[in-house]
Amino acid sequence: MTDGKAAARSETPGPNGRTGTGTSETSAGKGTSAGARAGAGGGRRPPNPGPLGTFTAADEERSRGVRRMKTIATGALLLMATVFVLAKWAQHEGAGAWSGYVAAAAEAGMVGALADWFAVTALFRHPLRLPIPHTAIIPTKKDQLGHTLGEFVGENFLSSAVVRSRLQAVGIAGRLGAWLAEPEHADRVTSELSTALRGALAVLRDSDVQAVVGEAITRRADAQEIAPGLGSMLERVVADQGHRRVVDLVCARAAQWLEEHSDSVMEAVTGGAPGWTPRFVDRRVGDRVYRELLRFVTEMRDMPEHPARGAIDRFLTDFAADLRTDPQTRARVERLKSDVLGRGEVQDLISSSWNSVRSMIVAAAEDERSELRVRARVSLLSLGQRMASDGRLRGKIDGWIEDAAVYVVTTYRAEITSLITETVAGWDAEHTSKKIEAHIGRDLQFIRLNGTVVGSLAGLVIYALVNLVTG
Repeated sequence: MTDGKAAARSETPGPNGRTGTGTSETSAGKGTSAGARAGAGGGRRPPNPGPLGTFTAADEERSRGVRRMKTIATGALLLMATVFVLAKWAQHEGAGAWSGYVAAAAEAGMVGALADWFAVTALFRHPLRLPIPHTAIIPTKKDQLGHTLGEFVGENFLSSAVVRSRLQAVGIAGRLGAWLAEPEHADRVTSELSTALRGALAVLRDSDVQAVVGEAITRRADAQEIAPGLGSMLERVVADQGHRRVVDLVCARAAQWLEEHSDSVMEAVTGGAPGWTPRFVDRRVGDRVYRELLRFVTEMRDMPEHPARGAIDRFLTDFAADLRTDPQTRARVERLKSDVLGRGEVQDLISSSWNSVRSMIVAAAEDERSELRVRARVSLLSLGQRMASDGRLRGKIDGWIEDAAVYVVTTYRAEITSLITETVAGWDAEHTSKKIEAHIGRDLQFIRLNGTVVGSLAGLVIYALVNLVTG
């Protein structure tokens, strides 16, 4: 009976005119008052939930169900008490032997109902508000229960054996492969990856990325000596006669330029002649120089085996060897590299390359027919088909997934379980008790009903056996 009344807390006026709910402190001093306050319109608001959350409409409905079941269980106790009184009265008035059996059954039913009422009530509060030891278990032992729950989860759900067995039973690789092998699923993953890629590029700050790219390229170039690599590359180019086309182009352009700018050559020669030489001598010398230059360049252009071409081959071969082996040449190349990289124009060019790369990637990610998305889709389909058909590949992927999951749960088990213990520790004790009672209290009231029925049957059987033995 008292338990049925506890659900509806009595309000008492406070000194400020508001209504508050009085609560007794727990024996451990952990209980906190969660007084319900009257609203502006006189309506009653739910108790302050604290970090656990508010009482939702579903919680209120569950609480009403708990109160109904409390009323029924309390009614069963009152029924047993009424039957007991009537049976004792009938027995006193000389009724038949049946009255003793009924009284015994009713008496045992009351005892069972009261015992189970005490047990159920002790989970959430002090019965009759008396600070009896080992009652109000949930409010007073909330933190201990959270710690125990965290240990239970860590030992039984986050152990390596449990994680491996569950993942092996699921067969993630096979299911994922079959799912990816469907074209519409591959299209969906490709689209989601494209969206994620565009989002990531939008979040990145251009200045930060440019600084990182520029610093990375510069640092890599400074750390890597380029002369030996250039020498090896030049040596292969000369051996394959790849430089011949460059020489052909230079000779052809030089011959064309000389044919079109003979006056420039003449001016250069005559302008550099001594002042005491006659003009006609300067013109004849200039004409001679121009004709020799034109003949030389034309012969180089038209004669693949021209001696000058051979001289170029030997020069490039010797230069390639020097780049690989000569310390002085290599040192000069390194100084030249440092000078070039240190120029502001080069650094700006390196940094600005990110804009071009980002624009190219964003455009490819947005275009469903771009080479990037087409290749990504084909790769996903191929991967899905291989995962679905290749048992060895599935085994490898499942092994990787299992190892990764085991590493996470074994390395961060304490952090995962601390989420449970710290969350429970942050809950308000009284509100936590009410919240839990709203969820499981209705089923617990059936324990009271069962205790009433079972107690009655047990009392009846015991009374009958005693009469049978003594009778």
